[in-house]
Amino acid sequence: MSLVAMSELLADAKRGGYAVCYCESWNLESIQAVLEAAEEEHSPIIAGFNGGFLRHPGRTRAENLAFYAGFGLAIREARIPVAFILNETPDFAQIEEALDLGFNAIMVENEGFAIGEYLPLVKRVVTLAHRRGASVEAQVGHLADASGNGNPEPTSPEVAQAFVEETGIDALSVAVGNVHILTQGKAELDLEALATLGRSVRVPLVLHGGTGIPLEMAERCVRLGVAKVNFGTALKQVYLAAVREKLANYREPMSPHPFLGMGGPNDVLVAAKNAVKSKVKELLRAFASAGKTARKSQPILGIKDQGIARN
Repeated sequence: MSLVAMSELLADAKRGGYAVCYCESWNLESIQAVLEAAEEEHSPIIAGFNGGFLRHPGRTRAENLAFYAGFGLAIREARIPVAFILNETPDFAQIEEALDLGFNAIMVENEGFAIGEYLPLVKRVVTLAHRRGASVEAQVGHLADASGNGNPEPTSPEVAQAFVEETGIDALSVAVGNVHILTQGKAELDLEALATLGRSVRVPLVLHGGTGIPLEMAERCVRLGVAKVNFGTALKQVYLAAVREKLANYREPMSPHPFLGMGGPNDVLVAAKNAVKSKVKELLRAFASAGKTARKSQPILGIKDQGIARN
């Protein structure tokens, strides 16, 4: 079990009639929550970090990717199959560093790129990643952004088909009404467009903006070719709500230790982790990946012991 190629996880999901969730992390507690939730639900999972956030120009200082890659040790010890992704980055140097540090999946961001500029970048990443046994996801089209940034552009089936064939990517992210950073309400997915894309391309489809996707539509999305769904906003929302609630009990000159770092019932980090963990479990169940892996002493359902791609 442990570290498995994302392409293997998604192929197994397609065969099994479910989708694998990418539940994005940003610190120790969030990645603990993701892995613990997947283990307790006996579900495959995609874990990782947002490369674009880690290199965001608004940061007060540059992040050291090695700190985040260090969580790969825990992933390799996980009791369920996990892919370790650097999500949404267009930075080839960061991608190369991530692969050197043990990430085994990359999502190449297309924001700000015309298709003619994006395609050679993706081809270059595919060549590098596949040589190292890693999987690559790319995107055709652009999602709407509830924060007001970017220009939405639905995915063209013709462009998507040609792009997949030319680049050799392992998964395709599509824009069919899904919305980034939707903090309230739900998106209206164009299921007819999704169905057309599912028939047009040979690789599994990915939906970003999972927070805005109505969970009652999960089964229909899977039937139409979706094998991976990305979640981030909802996880940070429940994390912050839990910290806010628990921190309200702290007043100086009380000792800060029970509220931060001791791991007891008043610890804000424990509360935050448990809130994320509960949300992740809800998502795994909704997209039907819960229960799709066996316990550690048994073979993984649908993934053969021999031939699993590992890094």
